[in-house]
Amino acid sequence: MTKYMLLIIALIVLGYFVFVVATPEETTPAPASQDGVIQAPYGAWESRLTAAKIFEASDDVSALTADGDKLFFIEKRATANGRNILMQLDANDGSEQLTPSDLSVRSRVHEYGGRPYLADGDNIYYSRFTDQKLYRRSPGGEAQALTDDGLRYMECVADHFHGQLICVQEDHRGLGEAVNTLVAIDLSADGEVRVLYEGTDFVKTPRLSPDGRSVAFITWSHPNMPWDDTQLRIVTLGADGLPEKSTEIPQTGNVAFSNPEFAEDGTLYFTADFANWLTLYRIGKDGDPELVLDQEVEIKSYGLENESSAIVAYFKNGIAHIARVDLASGELSIIGAPFSSVSSVAISNHGAYFIAATATSKSAIYKLGEDSYREIYRPSGPAIAEDQISVPKSITFPTGDGEEAYGFFYAPRNDNFAGPDGALPPLIVVVHGGPVGASYATLSLSIQYWTSRGFAVFAVNHRGSTGYGRAFRKKLYPNWGIVDIEDASNGVRWLAAQGLVDKEKVAIRGGSAGGYTTLGALAFGDSFKAGASYFGVSDLEILARETHKYESRYLDQLIGPYPEMRDVYIERSPINSADQIKSPLLLLHGLDDEVVPPNQSRMMFEILKQNCVPAAYLTFEGEGHGFRQPANQIKALESELDFYGQIFGFTPAGDIESVHVQRCEDVAN
Repeated sequence: MTKYMLLIIALIVLGYFVFVVATPEETTPAPASQDGVIQAPYGAWESRLTAAKIFEASDDVSALTADGDKLFFIEKRATANGRNILMQLDANDGSEQLTPSDLSVRSRVHEYGGRPYLADGDNIYYSRFTDQKLYRRSPGGEAQALTDDGLRYMECVADHFHGQLICVQEDHRGLGEAVNTLVAIDLSADGEVRVLYEGTDFVKTPRLSPDGRSVAFITWSHPNMPWDDTQLRIVTLGADGLPEKSTEIPQTGNVAFSNPEFAEDGTLYFTADFANWLTLYRIGKDGDPELVLDQEVEIKSYGLENESSAIVAYFKNGIAHIARVDLASGELSIIGAPFSSVSSVAISNHGAYFIAATATSKSAIYKLGEDSYREIYRPSGPAIAEDQISVPKSITFPTGDGEEAYGFFYAPRNDNFAGPDGALPPLIVVVHGGPVGASYATLSLSIQYWTSRGFAVFAVNHRGSTGYGRAFRKKLYPNWGIVDIEDASNGVRWLAAQGLVDKEKVAIRGGSAGGYTTLGALAFGDSFKAGASYFGVSDLEILARETHKYESRYLDQLIGPYPEMRDVYIERSPINSADQIKSPLLLLHGLDDEVVPPNQSRMMFEILKQNCVPAAYLTFEGEGHGFRQPANQIKALESELDFYGQIFGFTPAGDIESVHVQRCEDVAN
């Protein structure tokens, strides 16, 4: 071979390397820098907010309560593998860990649980997640179990007058549905459990009167949920701590009672939605409900500050406020600036406290002053540079039947990057769970994960969402799978019409009920080009037959009674219209999920695989309904990013493990 031929071959090889190997894909052009800002495809922006930063050191606080001059709360701690740690704050705002990091303080009553602990003087009572027994820890001693296997407890209160704890109990020892009752646990050596109330399907939120003679609590029965139609009951206790009389507070029609609290003078306060809004009432001298706060607001939590005022945490138009209510006049005085979320009002000997978050900061504990507040405890979490935080914009948009729906729009935000000239960002629509839950404007690190990489995000509050009044919430009944999908789709159209997003690159994601809407949006519509379903419902019939007691009749309201309306269940189940799904789908599910069994996702994946629709199915051992372990949360989020990259044609920045998307050629092989 002559030297000229060798030269020609070398040039051909070099040309192949330069133009084929070394040249980036057409969908991911080489970044260009202008004035310090790098131009790169949306989705491919490099962000300092990694999935590891979000989940490996990001804690949360909840269930704030007070006992004397001490505060107690639950801290979900990433370094404890997502376990719930019981914490204490003293009068000087110093914190102390009360339970070990290898133990999770968490109740599974109603599967979702409620307040799992009680602080009573020197004694701490708590529900241990692994066995659901109730434990007592006294100073200088080891924790001792008070209850037996097969029983679950939550929301205990101390009855010093009769030497007992009053708790919500859920009994799983028999066949069939678990049995929910209100019980008294004798604190003497024998620990006898005595029933104070039974006869309804569910019980929650017991509160003891100051004189120890009465306990108020909430009950409800199938097919209602606690926000549909509940009863406020009062049981009068005798000298032996057992019931002498039971009274039900009068109501007309369906009313959701919640949050009973006794004032020092024995007056019983509570929240209810007699007139559409969940606001503050009390029992008047004639025994009937009496309106205290005549405002169109949704109260999340409140505390009786003294005999003349209460501190309320409420929502209005998706915005949260902390305020003081004059109990005599009903006058409402807002304190300080609004929050994006606020909850867990607790009154101690040193004042009022609450948990709140903003659009730029996660949940923290605040202490209330006369007309201001200050932060006293913030759990650990990653620091986020302001130049990478996307602040949400509240939007209202037109939807079906001439009505309106709501949501929060997050534009892409990373001041180090810009998208290609003339291009619009891809959109991720986030559907909340519940399905009558809500999306709030609270700083969500997961949302910022997307916006800092060049995605726009729309957190939709479809008809049925909480926080906009009872009438708006009930628009989902019996229209689940219709109005939620319609609102998500109309929100996309509205945003695209404003020139804010690329309508050809729109994904939808959600967990649980939000996962159902995600699957339904792909099966019954064409607004979305990809979807990610986290433990979503694909078969409504299976859910109606197999889910746990708390939600076993929920679908009667959302869809209609089963099996009488079986045809509607079949029609609205995405699994039965899987042949209509053309857009790629990512399915993620915990293998220990008892709320939505994992076979719901597996069956959907098998159908999509046979239909040659690009799909991926990821399972997570040791996870139930919702992922708590940081390693699994990291894998899920990174897999979703890589999935969108494969579908929308960009290469994510960073060291992201590729998720295998099943395609037609895989089925053929």
